[in-house]
Amino acid sequence: MNLDDAPPRGTGRQPASSPTATPHRRTLLRAALTGAAALGAGLALDASPASAVTAAPRPRPGTPAEALRALEAGNHRWRTYRERHPNESPAVRQSLTSGQYPFAVVLGCVDSRVPPELVFDQGLGDLLTVRSAGEVLDEAVLGSVAYGVLELAVPLVVVLGHQSCGAVRAAVEAEESGEPLPAHIQYLADQISPAIDHTQAGDARVDATIDAQIRLVRSRLAAEPDLAAKVTSGQLAVVGARYELTTQRVHRVS
Repeated sequence: MNLDDAPPRGTGRQPASSPTATPHRRTLLRAALTGAAALGAGLALDASPASAVTAAPRPRPGTPAEALRALEAGNHRWRTYRERHPNESPAVRQSLTSGQYPFAVVLGCVDSRVPPELVFDQGLGDLLTVRSAGEVLDEAVLGSVAYGVLELAVPLVVVLGHQSCGAVRAAVEAEESGEPLPAHIQYLADQISPAIDHTQAGDARVDATIDAQIRLVRSRLAAEPDLAAKVTSGQLAVVGARYELTTQRVHRVS
């Protein structure tokens, strides 16, 4: 991933804030999530009072540029078959029962060939992943991304499209044929339709639309008022990227 377009480095991880969420609501939400984690830990067969000790958070990239570099390094390990599969140890698993500190939100496609934790060689607690076919945005997806940024102070959002996206192809072919798609798949096609590149034809149209959809979704996220304020202050970057199935490389889509 090219870092040339990365925003100015921030001063580190800042406390999460949201104009639309009161401190009381955020406190309740965090308490509920922490309580659920603690409950899960208590149900483990080998649970003991000693295992419930709260561990300090592991060091994490604190700025957009640092987060981008971590993902770039991980993807390099992946595509050169030097994966480390980090942060999977028993100690890490136990530490995560008391909280999570991901350093990037990755909004990717549901395609089974593009799991973000693998293509970026990251482990438990590193990435907050949100997946929908063709990276389609709806309220649930928007809320999930906003949660990572506003509640967990994540400094980087990556919209990750990929080569040979079936959802994009379905949208392009449905528009060309005029035939409706089954059930809820038509909703996906309708959401991708504004990104269809009519300057191209055939497979080239599908490929160009993959990039256009990444750009469209990235622009929509970056325009969200709460996220835009953090981008302006340098605390957050929202970037588009694409995974090539043939080379396993992730590169920026500007």
